Amino acid sequence: MTHGSEAHKTLFCQTFIDSHRSFEPETLPWPILDASTIDRLRSIPFWSVALAAERNAGKMVSGFAGLVSDPLIHQALAIQGIEETRHARLLEYMLAHYSVSVDEQPGNAWKLNRRSFIDFGYEECIDAFFGFGIFGLARQIQLFIPELTDIFEVILIEEARHVTFFVNWIAYERVRRHLGSLPARAAATALGYARAVRRIVATFAPTAAQQRNQGPGFAAEGAFALVGDITWRQFLRSCISENNRYLSSFDPRLLRPRVLPTLARLALALPALPAPKSRAAAASSV
Repeated sequence: MTHGSEAHKTLFCQTFIDSHRSFEPETLPWPILDASTIDRLRSIPFWSVALAAERNAGKMVSGFAGLVSDPLIHQALAIQGIEETRHARLLEYMLAHYSVSVDEQPGNAWKLNRRSFIDFGYEECIDAFFGFGIFGLARQIQLFIPELTDIFEVILIEEARHVTFFVNWIAYERVRRHLGSLPARAAATALGYARAVRRIVATFAPTAAQQRNQGPGFAAEGAFALVGDITWRQFLRSCISENNRYLSSFDPRLLRPRVLPTLARLALALPALPAPKSRAAAASSV
C-alpha cells in the first residue's frame, strides 16, 4: 500500500464508512444503577468539559465535511460529524438518565477550516490514547458494573476509528501537497501535537476566571481523579495496552497514531525513581 495513493484513500475512507454503526443513545441497554454507583458518576470532575467539547466537535467536523469536495472523503467526514454529535447526545442522555447535574460550559469553539480539523485530529489522538488508559484501569478495578462499562466502550471504539481515519487522512493530504518526505512529516506532526497540547492546557487548566467551572480534563489528570490510587507507570501501561487492543482490529495496511505510544514506551524504559522517605523514616535515620 502506497500512502497517499488513491488506493490508500479508498481503504481508509471505506473502512471508516463500512464500520459506522447506526444507533440512538436512548436505545442502548442502560442498566439500573445503585446509589453508590450514581454517586461515583457524579464525582467524576470532567463531565461538563467533555460534554462541551463533544458538542463543539460535532459542529466543527460536520461543517468541515461541507467544505471538502472529494466525494469519498466528504462522506467519511460527514459520518464522523454524525458520530461526534451523537457522542454529545449520548453523554447528555446518560447524565439526565442518572440525574447527574453538570455546569453548562460553552467550551472552545472551532473554526470551519482545514487547520481546525487538523488541530482537532491531533487533540483527539491525545484524548483517545489517555482515554483508553483511563477506562482500561476503570475496567480492571471494576469501578462500574460491566453493563455500564460496555456503553462507554461504544464511544471508545468510535474514538479509535476517528484517530485511525485522521492519521491516514493527514498522511494522504501531505503526499498530495508534496509534504510527504520524512523531515516534512516529522515537523508537521511535531507542530500538530504542540498545538494540541497548548489548546488542551488552555481549555482544561483552571485559571482565575475559570476556577469555579473548570475541572481536570478528560486526559491524564482525569485518570487519577477517576481511578484514584495509581502510579503514572500503571497508567501508561494501561494506555499502551488498551491502545493496542482498540487499534489492532483495523486493516494492518492502515497507519496508526505512533507518537504517544512511542513516548509512553520510552518513559516506561526509564529507571524507576526510589520512593521518597517519609518524614518519620528520615528523622529516624539521622
